[in-house]
Amino acid sequence: MAPHGTVTLADLDDAARAARFDALQARMASVWDAMRLDLDGESVVVVPSVSLSPTVQRAGSLAQAFEERYLFLLLLLRQPRLRMVYVTSTPIDPRIIEYYLALLPGVIPSHALARLTLVAVGDSTPRSLTEKLLERPALLAKIRAQVPDPTHSHLIPYNTTELERDLALTLGIPMYGADPRLSALGSKTGCRRIFSSVGVRHPLGAEDLHSLDEVVDAVAGLMIEQPSLAQVIVKLNEGVSGAGNALVDLHGIDAVPEAERRAAIAERVRDMRFELPETPFDTYVERLDSDGGIVEERIVGDDLLSPSVQLRILPDGAVELLSTHDQLLGGPSGQSYLGCRFPADPAYSRVIADAATAVGERLAADGVLGRFAVDFVVVPDAAGGWSTYAIEINLRKGGTTHPFLTLQFLTDGRYDAKTGRFLTPDGVEKHLVATDHLEAHELRALSIGDLFDVVARHGLHFDPSRRAGIVFHMISSLTEHGRVGMTAVGDTPEHATALYERASRVLLDEARAAGRPLELPG
Repeated sequence: MAPHGTVTLADLDDAARAARFDALQARMASVWDAMRLDLDGESVVVVPSVSLSPTVQRAGSLAQAFEERYLFLLLLLRQPRLRMVYVTSTPIDPRIIEYYLALLPGVIPSHALARLTLVAVGDSTPRSLTEKLLERPALLAKIRAQVPDPTHSHLIPYNTTELERDLALTLGIPMYGADPRLSALGSKTGCRRIFSSVGVRHPLGAEDLHSLDEVVDAVAGLMIEQPSLAQVIVKLNEGVSGAGNALVDLHGIDAVPEAERRAAIAERVRDMRFELPETPFDTYVERLDSDGGIVEERIVGDDLLSPSVQLRILPDGAVELLSTHDQLLGGPSGQSYLGCRFPADPAYSRVIADAATAVGERLAADGVLGRFAVDFVVVPDAAGGWSTYAIEINLRKGGTTHPFLTLQFLTDGRYDAKTGRFLTPDGVEKHLVATDHLEAHELRALSIGDLFDVVARHGLHFDPSRRAGIVFHMISSLTEHGRVGMTAVGDTPEHATALYERASRVLLDEARAAGRPLELPG
């Protein structure tokens, strides 16, 4: 029991925690206003915890790599007084930290390192990082002690749930992210309802479904509305990056006699193909029953693309358009995020930016704070333009966040929504190609040290003078999983692509050479 007169999380019910959180978040406006004023005592606590669904929880080095994906935030240490606490499940290899600090323009790496506190929980189990932290009050006390002035500090999470709310309460600093009470707005059901409310075009579908029977009934209803419907996607409300999605093939169903059609649809639904092939059918159905989901038409076309718009809502409610990207998708049905190109094609970037801004204004009115993204699919139309469909709202940092912010922090550039171009302060245009999925079995032959050796020998680094080159991330998954992420920055789309392809080719060649069997001693 807590000493008399003190309060712990355990003493508060959910309503009391929410009230306390509201008071804490009210400080975010003054914290925001003080940012970049080089105030003594300013600090940020970074907790890149994926506190989402079991379908996206990872363990070991892969989980560590995703936590390290946001090490680009170390570039904030270019602010000479800023202090940062960066938390991970297991320790980060010091060479990776050195790699990022060496990217800092105009900063002495040792000076930045002195203002950085790395905290490792020492727990590689497949649970969220925030959950691990909340189990360890003594560790939280050490983190809190690294925050010199809570009135000029804030928490940066990956996503926001009640766990991150409780973490903010324990640390006594506001959180730059959406209130977890608003999480339903970013669910698949919530997305469709918001798109409808602001008049943003989205695929034909149905939401708030909680059983296979409801999915079957919804598909049957959609086929009445659109008899030629060939494919639909079932999506769990809380799935991310394609996890939680399943494709249902409806080819030929329109020819089935009406009396037999529902049974035929039910059979196709039971044969749905999961985006994550290892997903157990029974587990999927249980999550559909408990968490709900949607079904919607799968948009198809010869030149179908999937762009994304990043925005942020400031503490005063202002909505800022940050960027547009063309997402690179893969997986069994092309719904898994692999990487992105930036900026998106100007042919449709303004259209999707306007639609996403309308969504942002609605979210701001609902009280959302922080970064978010709106995903679209676009297909050419008969008039020579593009038909755009909004498909998802991500109330969190996503796969396009770290490449864009890496570019922004390294170049001091800004995206111009009117022209669809990203320009440095001296007017030079910049483009990027990024991936979280440069992966091949052969890459496991390379160690972290080998990767940096390859970078040095082949010039695979970011050149601050030219503001171009390669920045690697997710480095911890290289040796065990044969996977690494990278962002290639160039002056044109072709330049960025060439840098990306060269780096991929060099890494694979070096990995094959490193994995070549040794000749036995004579």
